[in-house]
Amino acid sequence: MAIQIYHNPRCSKSRAALNLLEEKGVEHEVIDYLKNPPTIEELTAILDKLGMEPQDLMRKGEAEYKEYIQGKDLSRDELIALMVEHPKMIERPIVANDLKAAIARPLELILPIIA
Repeated sequence: MAIQIYHNPRCSKSRAALNLLEEKGVEHEVIDYLKNPPTIEELTAILDKLGMEPQDLMRKGEAEYKEYIQGKDLSRDELIALMVEHPKMIERPIVANDLKAAIARPLELILPIIA
């Protein structure tokens, strides 16, 4: 089963998740989502695997969130499009396989994904 990690190398939690994958010898694909944001379809699939709505996966402290989303009544599709356009708003790190995904906060949440 293919494992992807949506990674921000500047984030300590993201680096810890990547280290865990490497320590466990799990083959994985590293996706620097700030340089290569997911498509609308990919982000929708990630949300479905997480069982979350876009608001659940957003970093609400980011300036982009406050500018584009806070206080606005936006549809799910509009929220996803804004997250793709401004990937800094996407919570990290996300580890996913073909069937499910988890945000590695805390780190142990990804263990069922890589088992």
